[in-house]
Amino acid sequence: MGKIIAIANQKGGVGKTTTAFNLGSCLARDGKRVLLVDADPQANATSGLGIDPASSEVSVYECLVDEYPAADAVMSTCVEGLEIIPSRIDLVGAEVELMNRPDRDRMMSRVLSAVRDDYDYVLIDCSPSLGVITVNALTAADSVIIPVQAEYFALEGISQLLNTIRIIKSRLKPSLEIEGFLLTMYDARLRLANQIYEELKGHFGDMVFKTVIPRNIKLSESPSHGLPVILYDPDSRGAIAYGQLSRELLNRHRRPKTQSSK
Repeated sequence: MGKIIAIANQKGGVGKTTTAFNLGSCLARDGKRVLLVDADPQANATSGLGIDPASSEVSVYECLVDEYPAADAVMSTCVEGLEIIPSRIDLVGAEVELMNRPDRDRMMSRVLSAVRDDYDYVLIDCSPSLGVITVNALTAADSVIIPVQAEYFALEGISQLLNTIRIIKSRLKPSLEIEGFLLTMYDARLRLANQIYEELKGHFGDMVFKTVIPRNIKLSESPSHGLPVILYDPDSRGAIAYGQLSRELLNRHRRPKTQSSK
């Protein structure tokens, strides 16, 4: 059974989408079958893999609102072993359309249950909010990766996300765990970046990934070319970092857990 991991943080611009399609690409390169679910109306994960969101006849919207079979919405990507359920801007309307459904928080779980066995990993790229779609993603997930930007206000809002996760664990998905905190846009030359990393480690210990994602122009450029960084510039620091993150994640899943999520 494939492991479902949501990539979430209601703070925008922290590297959720960059992490989603680059980690997914590296996991696929490492021999895993990966499905990326673009659950953000901005559809940046979709376009970042070279797919025009407007060209997709079926998207995550139809799967959630019209209960369209997920398998029929899956599209191939430029990375062998990585497939995607794309997004479109009309996903914005799903928040309203799902609001009055009694099972509104479990629609994503239902959609993905039909395909998760076809993959080793299912990654969900969440929107920068804690709305109905993100709650759906967290309820469907086995665990969540929380990207944290290496900046002054990095920890701002994390408590709100952690509270949402606690509520979901208590009411909807008791088995939901925090996979880890991922420091992004890291500049080792800045004392502040190192302070934030140490502060994260002080709060969350081994739940913080050892891998940090550096500020890297190639990471910023690659989506405009419709390519993950490992295809755009495989020797760049960004590509190397996401390769390390993929291996760290795989190594975590090979060994027994010694610490539960907080």
